[in-house]
Amino acid sequence: MSAFDDPEIARNILESLPLGLCVIDKDKRIVYWSKGAEHITGHQRYEVVGRSCVGESLLHCDQPGCEFCNEDCPMARAMKTAQAAEAIGFLHHKAGYEIPVRVRAVPVHNLHGSIIGALETFSEIEPGSIEERNEDAAIPGCVDEVTGLASHTMMQAHLREALGTFLEVQVSFGVLCIRIERIDHFRAAFGIEAATALLRVFARTLERALSRNDVLGRWSDDQFLVILGACREESLRSVRERLRRTLANDAIQWWGERRSLPVSIGYAAVAVGDSLETLMNRLKESMQAGGISAPLRGDC
Repeated sequence: MSAFDDPEIARNILESLPLGLCVIDKDKRIVYWSKGAEHITGHQRYEVVGRSCVGESLLHCDQPGCEFCNEDCPMARAMKTAQAAEAIGFLHHKAGYEIPVRVRAVPVHNLHGSIIGALETFSEIEPGSIEERNEDAAIPGCVDEVTGLASHTMMQAHLREALGTFLEVQVSFGVLCIRIERIDHFRAAFGIEAATALLRVFARTLERALSRNDVLGRWSDDQFLVILGACREESLRSVRERLRRTLANDAIQWWGERRSLPVSIGYAAVAVGDSLETLMNRLKESMQAGGISAPLRGDC
């Protein structure tokens, strides 16, 4: 008998993998949750084993941000089709923010060949850090103290640079403004620490949902700004919708309950003849028109 026939050896090998690994049964109950899964999501094994993965924001939502813990989820597809299934989506970290991941699921068979569940591996898709997107972040006054993102001053400088490049060589760009609705009311109801924690969760999700070429910063007390390079209006709409759906899952645990706030997102694409003032006026008009408001989850 080979030493590798020992099931404990196999378990130790699985536990040593840096990938997240989850196994569910045919009733979609989680029966195995690896150390890698704990590390990536923050959810400990005792918190998830035995629970149904259906309807849990823990597992994943699709690339546009919609939850797909249904018949289209990779594990459900693997069990239904007896084929491997892959997807790119988001996992909900225990701290409240979203993590972009690459997911692969395969059916699990018993000794008679019948499908008894599914196994899924997931690995985090590492975005460029804010330091990589903003090489000047170490300059005093250029970092927002609450979120660690680029400050209003730094975002103004990036806007001027992007506009100058557009005027010189016509490299298009777009701007998104993400407004956290009713943050003042939230702060009054739950305190400064709760509001700060929620803003940091939103910032973390935005940072991870954007590419390394995008520039993200805090524009005001209740607003974040994103500059997307080489991005036209139709692409802006797509990114806006994806961020809206992703941010709708963000929340913090506070006073024993899940707390969150809705967001509105406006956008503007640079156009020939634009000045910084005209571009930002169009962005302001988009916000005043309501942008797209995310649904409220766990209202304060």
